[in-house]
Amino acid sequence: MHLVDVLARDSFTASFEFFPPKSEVGWDAFFKTIIDFGKLRPSFVSVTYGAGGSTRQLTHELVAKIKRDTGLEAMPHLTCVNHTAQEIDQILAQYAQAGVSNILALRGDCPKSVEPAPSEYSYAADLVRAVRAFAGSGRHPDQRGFGIAVAGYPEGHPQTPNTLVQMDHLKAKCDAGADLIISQLFFDNHAFFDWRERCELAGITTPILAGIMPVTSIAGLKRMAELAAGTKFPAALLRAIRRTQDDADAVSRVGIQWATEQCRSLLDRGARGIHFYTLNKSDATKQIFQNLGVTSTDALRR
Repeated sequence: MHLVDVLARDSFTASFEFFPPKSEVGWDAFFKTIIDFGKLRPSFVSVTYGAGGSTRQLTHELVAKIKRDTGLEAMPHLTCVNHTAQEIDQILAQYAQAGVSNILALRGDCPKSVEPAPSEYSYAADLVRAVRAFAGSGRHPDQRGFGIAVAGYPEGHPQTPNTLVQMDHLKAKCDAGADLIISQLFFDNHAFFDWRERCELAGITTPILAGIMPVTSIAGLKRMAELAAGTKFPAALLRAIRRTQDDADAVSRVGIQWATEQCRSLLDRGARGIHFYTLNKSDATKQIFQNLGVTSTDALRR
């Protein structure tokens, strides 16, 4: 289902992000949890794409398997770093042939051990234009082509410290044809609401989903700080985790409760949707839904 249709159908969207398991055992374990995610009735799910396209085939296989075996609407991430225009066209053709309806278009990062290869695309906006142009080629079953989501950064992007320029980049992606913005994870809702207002001031009318990832372990906290560079951890959250750091279960409860309150506030203040960064584990997301007093996204749309 095209993103435009998803947004028209669902007054509030809840979506989940997955990554391709690297082993056969991992695939088997993950697909047991897919059943749990499916019960939460997400509007769609997304599948990550490794740095420089390092999980390209695995991403395609997982998207195809989710679509075929679960009935969930699966959206692959696609990055343009280290890809030529011809390679991007081939990837899009492959997804179109597989019946994939939507793409999350990202600039992406080059693997640390690899020298960047020449590419016709320097920015995500260039990739958005390429994905949008694919619709005009007549090679997608839907004459509108792919629905396109892009990333937004409520607390800034480390490679673009000038927040005015960063907003210009987001506006360029939207003007190039993005249907949806998915925010980077954050732990301070005030930062998200302020950023949402700044988007409005910049003339951005594209729907925005809030990215939420609950802290479930000390190791996970450190990993988030590394992967989502620039994300701020509020002192109140850090104090609560420090008080419970010797009890792994207690750390998880603190993180899930914090994320639950974030979701309550987002719902109360009219967020268009929430995108959960799941790390392929359903327990934390299920607990957040239970804390909110619902068994599926359907109840959040009322």
